[in-house]
Amino acid sequence: MLIFGLLRKIFDYLFQRNLFADKVTLSTLSLNINLKSMKDLFGKAILDYQTNNAPENLITETSISEADEMSVAYLFRDFSAMPKIEKQAMKMAKGKVLDVGCGAGSHSLYLRNDKKLEVLPIDISANAIEACRLRGLENAMIQDVMKMDSNDPGNKFDTILLLMNGTGICGKLQNISDFLRQLKSLLSPNGQILIDSSDIIYMFDEDEDGGKWIPTDREYYGEITFTVFYKKEKEEPFDWLYVDYNTLQNAAFANGLQCELALEGDHYDYLARLTL
Repeated sequence: MLIFGLLRKIFDYLFQRNLFADKVTLSTLSLNINLKSMKDLFGKAILDYQTNNAPENLITETSISEADEMSVAYLFRDFSAMPKIEKQAMKMAKGKVLDVGCGAGSHSLYLRNDKKLEVLPIDISANAIEACRLRGLENAMIQDVMKMDSNDPGNKFDTILLLMNGTGICGKLQNISDFLRQLKSLLSPNGQILIDSSDIIYMFDEDEDGGKWIPTDREYYGEITFTVFYKKEKEEPFDWLYVDYNTLQNAAFANGLQCELALEGDHYDYLARLTL
C-alpha cells in the first residue's frame, strides 16, 4: 500500500488535529464485510457510549498505520464540532435524505431537528441502529444500501449522504461502478449524492526526481485494510477505499452521473456532489 516508514503521520494528523478523524473510524457499512462474521465492535462501542455501559476508546489499526486510539465521543458530535466538509454537506442536503452508514446518527439528527428534513438513517450495525433509536431516530433501519430495492417507490431520495469517507464502503476500486450504479438507482429525478473522500497520494515516498513510490501489489494506492479492536475483542479485517477526486469523477461519468467538486478540505480531503 503506502511506504511503511511514512504511514504513521497521516493518522497522527487526522486524530491529533481532528480534521477528519471520523473518516478513520468509518461508517460500519462495507461491500466487503462478511456480516455473519462481524462482531459489530464499532456498533458496540457506540451503544456502550449511548447507554453509559463502561465505554472505552476504540483501537483502529490499518495496513498503513500502527494501532491508534479513537474516542467514541467524537461520533456523537453536534454541528459545531463537525469538520467543514460535513458542515457543507449538511447545508447542501435537501428533500428526502438517505443517511448511509449513519453510525451514531449525528448527521441525521441535525438534518431532522435543525433543517426539518425527512431522513432515513441506515447502517448494517444493529448496535449502532439501536443507539440511533435511543437518540430519537425511531425510523433508523438495519439495512445494507447495496440491497435496497430501487423498484420500491419509497426508496427514492433527493439526497443520498455518505460521509466519514463515503467511498470507503466500496472496499476496492473494482467495486466502484456497482456502488455508483446502485446509488444512482435510488435517486429521485433531481436528486444528489453527497460523498466525501481523500487523496492519500501524499503519503507515498518521493524519489529524487519528485516521483512517487507506488506499491505494485494492489490495483490502486487508496485501497487499505482496517482492523478494529474494542474491549479486548478483535473485528475481522475489512477493506476500505480512499479515492482521489479525478478517479471518482471519471467513475461517475462512466456510470451516467455528473460529478462536481463541492468543497476541498484542508488536508487532501474533499466533498463531491453527484447528480443525474
